[in-house]
Amino acid sequence: MNSRQRRGVILLIVSVLCALGAFAGVISVINDVNSKVGPEVPAYRVKTEVAPYTELRPGQFEKVSMPRRWLSESAVTNLSEVVGKIAVTRLKKGSLLQDDMIVDRPELESGEQEIAIMIDSATGVAGKITPGDRVNIFATFAGRTERDADQSRVIVPGARVIDVGRLTPIDRRSDDRRGSTLREAVPITFALSTKDAQRVAHAESFAENVRLALLARGSGSALRPGDSTYTLDEDKNR
Repeated sequence: MNSRQRRGVILLIVSVLCALGAFAGVISVINDVNSKVGPEVPAYRVKTEVAPYTELRPGQFEKVSMPRRWLSESAVTNLSEVVGKIAVTRLKKGSLLQDDMIVDRPELESGEQEIAIMIDSATGVAGKITPGDRVNIFATFAGRTERDADQSRVIVPGARVIDVGRLTPIDRRSDDRRGSTLREAVPITFALSTKDAQRVAHAESFAENVRLALLARGSGSALRPGDSTYTLDEDKNR
């Protein structure tokens, strides 16, 4: 083998070694990427903003794929987990769904039934009353005659709230002279006995106003004698 042939063999060996080195470098990069990324798993992103304390529906979320190691342990990877649950905070569009954003919807107890009424936002309930809270339900009634005093009554003490809906504009007709007025109200669902549900239904139909008073957590709902009704004459006579 002459010198030219030896140089050719050396160059060929060097080329093969360089190719092997480059291939090893590519494999190393791929392995490093795989170690950092890992297998992908499904996750769910919020499609449209979801108001707090509203029932969740699968159509409010879209499926995405992400590396498992990039997801937190609380990320929801199975959309069936949202069935029968409500949002505990406002879910912003584009955010990933986490299981600490949702809770089970409060269940009815034996002998209870659901009843929902619209509560005027002017009463201050919007954003302050949440599922699981206890409230006193007040209703004000006009006197039956001119001599009868207007009266405020606690129609249901300690009513349990199980759902709070969205703020909704509704049209309420006052009288022929005023016509209709547009106001905003919140549908609130209670778990009540049959008798209390009848009281609420009657008040929503015939009372001048229905209002809620939020009770402190853990406080009793029992009323003292004489606290269930009130007329303005009671203060005038003091």
